[in-house]
Amino acid sequence: MGSKVSKQLERRKAISTEKKTLCDLNGSCRQDFPGSDYRPSDRKNWMAGLNPEKLHINQIVWPGTHDSATNKIGFPFVTRPFAQCQSLSIYQQLVRGTRALDIRIQEDRKVCHGILLTYSVDVVINDVKKFLSETQSEIIILEIRTEFGHQDPPDFDKYLEEQLGEFLIHQDDHVFGKTIAELLPKRVICIWKPSKSPQPKAGGPLWSAGYLKDNWIDTDLPSTKFDSNLKHLSEQASVSSRKFFYRVENTVTPQADNPVLCVKPVTRRIHGYARLFIAQCVSKGCADRLQIFSTDFIDEDFVDACVGFTHGRVEGKA
Repeated sequence: MGSKVSKQLERRKAISTEKKTLCDLNGSCRQDFPGSDYRPSDRKNWMAGLNPEKLHINQIVWPGTHDSATNKIGFPFVTRPFAQCQSLSIYQQLVRGTRALDIRIQEDRKVCHGILLTYSVDVVINDVKKFLSETQSEIIILEIRTEFGHQDPPDFDKYLEEQLGEFLIHQDDHVFGKTIAELLPKRVICIWKPSKSPQPKAGGPLWSAGYLKDNWIDTDLPSTKFDSNLKHLSEQASVSSRKFFYRVENTVTPQADNPVLCVKPVTRRIHGYARLFIAQCVSKGCADRLQIFSTDFIDEDFVDACVGFTHGRVEGKA
């Protein structure tokens, strides 16, 4: 018992130290970067505002959400605080400016996070289609994967093609060098990551798992996550030569050996440092690798930071 208490005290001290490390870095470093002062006049149509004829797919810093469809996961005030990573619906996230979604499902086509379930994936698809019907030039990266420990839903690839067929941008390496205008009226890059079912085929309407990569660091230590994100990003090729999407997640996650297990107070340890991260990417010479940048509980400033840096790239400043 005593060793367990001692270990928890050490963990709390480590968290406190790392929170101070990030806070001190934030106070001592500039947070400006090319486009940092840019604010989209309409977040719902921010890609349209950057000129679809000029904006290339590989120039975009995609504001993304982690565990996107968890706004109604589990039971309120009981299990929800342990698994909820977003408070907004998929439609509300897209209106706010989110353009990369992370959806986890299980065998019954219900969205899940670990063992906890929420609504059917139909809700996600309908929200996506509603948003697409109200906009003209916004491209979405829709990642759907079978959650770890679950089985693939039967014929799910056919379901996605039936539901989104008219919007699907087919798997093609040339997409990365194209402008948004060159891809329209197609609007969705749908990456399907099954557990055991065959991967989508080259040239088909769905994209295979290798087209969206990341280096997930499972920790609740904010400075450790921040520094690891920078390290792994620096090891990637530039977006101008890369033929896959690479994601960095501005999140930290609850750990079983720490008494704080609710998502929001844990992820808050890093949430406010998105602008600092982009500025550090510029300072350390790896800003040309930044692509999908995701977060828990996405807000307007996070979107504005991603859109602003995208604007800096379009203007040739980044």
